[in-house]
Amino acid sequence: MNSKTLFYIFKRILLALLTVWIVITITFFATRAIPGDPFAREGKALPPQALAAMQEKFGLNKPAGEQYVDYLKDIVTELDFGMSLKKDGRSVWSIITDGMEVSIQLGLMAAAVAVVFGVILGSVAALRRNKFLDKIIMVFTTAFVSMPSFIVGTILLLVFSQMLQWFPANGTTWKGLVLPVITLAMYPMAYITRLTRSSMLDVLGQDYIRTARAKGVSAPMVIFGHALKNSLIPVITYLGPMLAYIVTGSLVVEQIFAVPGIGRAFVSSITNRDYPLIMGTTIVLATLIVIMNLISDIMYKVVDPRITLE
Repeated sequence: MNSKTLFYIFKRILLALLTVWIVITITFFATRAIPGDPFAREGKALPPQALAAMQEKFGLNKPAGEQYVDYLKDIVTELDFGMSLKKDGRSVWSIITDGMEVSIQLGLMAAAVAVVFGVILGSVAALRRNKFLDKIIMVFTTAFVSMPSFIVGTILLLVFSQMLQWFPANGTTWKGLVLPVITLAMYPMAYITRLTRSSMLDVLGQDYIRTARAKGVSAPMVIFGHALKNSLIPVITYLGPMLAYIVTGSLVVEQIFAVPGIGRAFVSSITNRDYPLIMGTTIVLATLIVIMNLISDIMYKVVDPRITLE
């Protein structure tokens, strides 16, 4: 790894830190601007004395600027996101780690399904260009690209859980994760299929592919040894945004299938006005997204040494 690549990585890390800081700042002051009492229980406000005591306990009686500075100090020095306002006795970090354990499993399985099936279907479509199989694959991928994840999840839930009863309606077991994984994988799989097909068709028309065939190189070696490797560069480019999509898409999917992940915790924190949990989940999700994009950029160089990182 040369000095230019190291400098690029260092520059991207600084940019990532700046991005996360901006997200923290905007989210912090946006949550404080939301009207309503975060300590209200079942729509009933606390008595004034009890409310004042709770605000003092969580530091909400201080000016917003002072709260912001204290929060940044806790994150930088101790990686402390504070205590949840709604889940008594639980730290935000413990809630996030419990949710991330499930969400990471869900996301990795969905990503693996999307990449494997997307590359296979895209390659088949390219090799069978304008044939019946190619047209069928393109019809289905167009449909899945156009269909939001909550529609796909609802249909899968009704058909395979309610009507056929093949899978449970919640994602609390391994069997219950099948439908959420398929739901999250559908859009990126369809996109990767179309991306792989387009890239493969472009690569198959290159001079070095024709030269390899003229030299008598076997068809499998031409396809898998030359064409597929170079056609995967756009797919790798998409991996960062794809993982970001899966992370953000899981917010809705986890609600539909009652998956106890970070997405479900994030949605409930907003409805409950749980400021520390909103901040903690937002920071973790934003950090994951910038890390995914950084890894994706570095992978360009690994796959294709001709690419220069600037």
